[in-house]
Amino acid sequence: MRERLHWLVMHGTVRGFAARAARRGDPQARMIADPAVRADPLAFFEELRARGEPVIRCGLSYLTVDHAVAHEVLRSDDFRVISLGSNLPAPLVRLAHWSRDKEVLHPLQPPSLLAVEPPEHTRYRKTVSSVFTGRAVNSLREGVERTAAELLGDLAAGRPDGSPDGVVDVVDTYCSQLPVSVISDILGVPPSERARVLQFGELAAPSLDVGLSWSQYRRVNRGLVGFNAWLAEHLSGLRAATGDDLMSQLIRASDGGTHLSDLELRAIAGLVLAAGFETTVNLLGNGIRMLIDHPDQLERLQGDPGLWPNAVEEMLRLDSPVQLSARTARTDTELAGRTIRAGETVVVYLAAANRDPAVFADPDVFDVGRDNAARHLAFSGGRHFCLGAALARAEGEAGLRMFFERFPDVRSAGVGTRRDTRVLRGWSRLPVQLGPARSLVS
Repeated sequence: MRERLHWLVMHGTVRGFAARAARRGDPQARMIADPAVRADPLAFFEELRARGEPVIRCGLSYLTVDHAVAHEVLRSDDFRVISLGSNLPAPLVRLAHWSRDKEVLHPLQPPSLLAVEPPEHTRYRKTVSSVFTGRAVNSLREGVERTAAELLGDLAAGRPDGSPDGVVDVVDTYCSQLPVSVISDILGVPPSERARVLQFGELAAPSLDVGLSWSQYRRVNRGLVGFNAWLAEHLSGLRAATGDDLMSQLIRASDGGTHLSDLELRAIAGLVLAAGFETTVNLLGNGIRMLIDHPDQLERLQGDPGLWPNAVEEMLRLDSPVQLSARTARTDTELAGRTIRAGETVVVYLAAANRDPAVFADPDVFDVGRDNAARHLAFSGGRHFCLGAALARAEGEAGLRMFFERFPDVRSAGVGTRRDTRVLRGWSRLPVQLGPARSLVS
């Protein structure tokens, strides 16, 4: 009963509003309810940009596709992150709080790093930063390359499915396996548990979206419940026998100076684990598809491997793994000539801002040598800039470079299937024909 009521308050009402408002052309509602927008977001970006409004008024919020405005909102102290459902009318907020399962941690509700501000955010982030430093991430590159080499060796040997023609689903066999293996090594997850972590991640990925159907909501909830139970057990095991992995260090840091509650520790650990592979899966899949579709750019990279880091920035810009973010005004504030009232929300369309022609020349062109590709906003900005950005970049650069070194003649073997999510964008299935395998460059 409570589960159904919680869905109705948090998603059912939004679905009903969005369906009606989308027919009237409301942009935010179309993002939720119009299948054409999901099928072709690029056309939607251009439609919004053609309005010539840096801040677009929608039925329930404001929306921006402007890079300068997005940059300002993400970094401004006049705005804060929102937690799921916090911008509903007060009676619905109370009903949502009453009906939700308080034991199930959600990535868009406190104490998640994605849903809190200082001083809590400062304390949580300090704990993670103390063990997830740039030096620590740099030291992981060797492990990333070793894991990629092992996975690519399995692909070359034909172990995934024994397919004689070399056709594989590269998301299942490589793009998902590399980041989950890397983050599991970092966080002390044994190999026997990694398939479960992947499954939980797949189930819970739509939790960042609003307006879920009842069946989607139940699948998401099942994934969150399972992940929470597994995570509590995993942390308990690490407490009993801490090691050198970063999760053990996180436990020691929280027990030492930051005094995180068990709930806070689980929220931080869960977000680091899930975010550590979910978006990177998308980056790898999107990158492989882009390079298969643009052989001229792959040829440039093969001729000049020094371009790989910049190529990853261009992939993040052109097909952002995270499409959207949102902020709420703390007080009445001016934004690009509009007055945003306290409590009103601005949806930041990261993927559209990353194609702003005012910043990026020929923004729809894939150019691995683009000189300002790194100005993208794919990792958000300000105090909520992605903690795992350095690791994602390292995995993207090494994982893609080594894949195309091993299989330089890879070709598409089908249309593929996009993930059924709006905030996260990637491939759930991407069939490719690998072609002859070459030895990796040492």
